[in-house]
Amino acid sequence: MEHIGNLEKRLWSSADVLRSTSNFASNEYFMPVMGLIFLRHACSRYLKVRDEILPTLPSRGGVVRDLTKADFSSRSAIFLRPDAQFDYLISLPEDQSPSAAVIHAMETIEEDYEGLTGLLPKQEYTELDDDALRQVLRIFNDPALQKADGDVFGRIYEYFLTQFADQKAHDNGEFFTPISIVETIVNVIEPVRGKIIDPACGSGGMFVQSAHFVEAMKASPNDELTFYGMEKNPTTLRLAKMNLAVHGLDGDIQKAISYYEDPHKDQGPFDYVMANPAFNVDEIDAEKMKDDPRLTFGLPGVNKGGKVSNGNYVWISFFHAYLSERGRAGIVMSSQASSAGGQEAKVREALVKSGDMDIMCAIRGNFFYTRTVPCEIWFMDKGKPEAMRDKALMLDARHVFRKVTRKIFDFSPEQMQNLTAIVWLYRGQNDRFNGLVRDYLETARDEAQGAAFAGLIEALEAAQGYLVKHTDTAELKAGIAKLTGDAEAFVATSAALGEPEAEIAALTAARDAMQPMAEHAKVLIKEIDHLAKLAQKAQEAAIAGGEKAAEGKKLLAAIASARVALTGDPDVQLSVTGALRRARYFEGQAEWLLSRFPDGVLCDVEGLVKLVDHAELEANDYSLTPGRYVGVAPEVDDADFDFDATIREIHLEIETLNAEAVDLAETIAANFEELIV
Repeated sequence: MEHIGNLEKRLWSSADVLRSTSNFASNEYFMPVMGLIFLRHACSRYLKVRDEILPTLPSRGGVVRDLTKADFSSRSAIFLRPDAQFDYLISLPEDQSPSAAVIHAMETIEEDYEGLTGLLPKQEYTELDDDALRQVLRIFNDPALQKADGDVFGRIYEYFLTQFADQKAHDNGEFFTPISIVETIVNVIEPVRGKIIDPACGSGGMFVQSAHFVEAMKASPNDELTFYGMEKNPTTLRLAKMNLAVHGLDGDIQKAISYYEDPHKDQGPFDYVMANPAFNVDEIDAEKMKDDPRLTFGLPGVNKGGKVSNGNYVWISFFHAYLSERGRAGIVMSSQASSAGGQEAKVREALVKSGDMDIMCAIRGNFFYTRTVPCEIWFMDKGKPEAMRDKALMLDARHVFRKVTRKIFDFSPEQMQNLTAIVWLYRGQNDRFNGLVRDYLETARDEAQGAAFAGLIEALEAAQGYLVKHTDTAELKAGIAKLTGDAEAFVATSAALGEPEAEIAALTAARDAMQPMAEHAKVLIKEIDHLAKLAQKAQEAAIAGGEKAAEGKKLLAAIASARVALTGDPDVQLSVTGALRRARYFEGQAEWLLSRFPDGVLCDVEGLVKLVDHAELEANDYSLTPGRYVGVAPEVDDADFDFDATIREIHLEIETLNAEAVDLAETIAANFEELIV
């Protein structure tokens, strides 16, 4: 599944056919599409688990007993009757209605799983064109998807949620929290066992990522975690229950307006609270909630009309109240909240003095798919060690990001790990920090030692030998000779890299030994790119001279494949250049950590992190804004800055903006014409 990004886009484009062939508006057709993704994902998990279960089933008289729902529930999967499976749906005879078959499949699942009764999309399929529905069913049965595991389908499911959020298909995308933010919360609070509540659960992403965290430890999420949620929007509630079901998770999610209702009050307290509530909600009726026991710090900011003018601190108070004696919370909040004044400041002061405020993490704007504003994650921990209860960790991650598109940023997997590693140091878990640095160094060493130059040099030499008949290739020949010598030196240097030890001093020494290798890799990458351009230029000259150059094209294709760079996914390695880039990349991750925490212990880092005590917080009006404490990050020269790539990106952005301007001008003109008619 190396090309899952392309697969996601193709599936999205195909599913979009349903909108164009139905009576649905763009904000209505996402539910039937999500229903098909649900069926495909559920079937994928069913088939995988079925093959694991069958060899273990008891038999009597040579007859193996039938599969049951219980067999699948114990393995976080859904049991599917034969006529609810994807193979059945795509093999329907032409005289049978695919919409009727899909509806029946949904009905059988609801019959087997009472928690989904009335929630799966059904009647929506009657509005769809049968031919278009057959087409999309076939596309969703892609051979690559048939072999895909649950993690791949989870990503596809999340991708579709993202796309609908980006189209503002539902409530401005409020149901979807970016995965990198959710994973950051989960990584910090580490929900390994107990009860989790999300009082603004949206599509249930917090629950799913918590389950992934437990699965990574080779444990069953349904055995270790219990999920409780509230969601006010009935359509989003359906998405949440589908999301849990498709991942084989059990959860109690209730329709409720969390300001005024607490349907899970008898289930508390909770071990973990995770949420991304709506920011800056106003006009909350103070009279309805004035006696709510969750408001242990009192009502914030009641105006003359008897309304709470901003709901941020209502949420914060609720989350703190939900926690058990050793409970942890991770919540996304507007960055305005951390320094708000008035009664909100008094609530914040009381929260700080409780000793339960643990970590504040600032995140730059453009992480959300429908919001450009920055945010902050508030972490609380009622089980903090006594020695740390008068302290809070300020983490400013606004300069840590990866650019996904012109409008969207996120954290790379390694950036998330690095931020989590800072939290490990804060908690005194230095061995985990060392282990991550060691993993980075080992990966860098393995990639460097695995760079196979022979095939690339052979292709370059063959191309040069062919092209010399048609054009001057002296520069190319000299470059190949230099690359050959440099590659041999690189191989020798890489082979000398040993196994990093676990102690911080040994890790630092291993990093120091790898830095020349990383610089050497950078030189080699430039050499390879330059030689490939020379070969291309020579071939173009040969073609201009009348030579067909079919053989030359074949050779250059081999060279081009070796020039494929790391594309942003660290799990993809397609070439020599890719191996070199990965070696540099992971050495760079180890460098990022060791340059900031050279002794392997927590220390203040300008512009990134600072451990502050209550006295310093009091001196700053109990502000919890990280940037107020950590200072300004020093300017860092980017040695890998790619001028050509940046210019291309700027041109692409200009083209996009120009296209948007044309569309906007046409819309304005059309609206103006309507006004004057």
